[in-house]
Amino acid sequence: MKVEFWALGNTSFAYLKEGTAIYEKRLKHYLPFEYKIFSDIKQAKNLSEAQLKEKEGLALLSKVNSGDCLILMDENGKELSSVKFASYLENKLQQSYKKLIFVIGGAYGFSPAVYARANAKISLSKMTFSHQMVRLFALEQLYRAMSILRNQPYHHR
Repeated sequence: MKVEFWALGNTSFAYLKEGTAIYEKRLKHYLPFEYKIFSDIKQAKNLSEAQLKEKEGLALLSKVNSGDCLILMDENGKELSSVKFASYLENKLQQSYKKLIFVIGGAYGFSPAVYARANAKISLSKMTFSHQMVRLFALEQLYRAMSILRNQPYHHR
């Protein structure tokens, strides 16, 4: 199964681009993997928070197929340890989805339509992180999960 990681909006921070590129490259050694960045919504400054989430949601949902598993990285999602996340990932990879898609929303989160379509929500922490930083943290956890599943020394138990 292909695993994709989607993020809304570009980042201007070179260190985040470099970090995400490292984990993207590492993940491709484990599974078919693609990291996609959706362009920022044009004239977003002229939109309300609700309007922006709606437009971002439409852009996301237009790319999701019925056979895909959509997992939102969301502050109100289920919290898992790295080992439990690895087990969760292993379970999802054994199901009959065409793609497993993890999504980081924009600065204001997701629209109601995206929440309605989602198969699951996962939280990285009770703390709040910028939607740009979460990209790096989530990719690192995905890589850590794969190393746990392969019994490799990246994760120390």
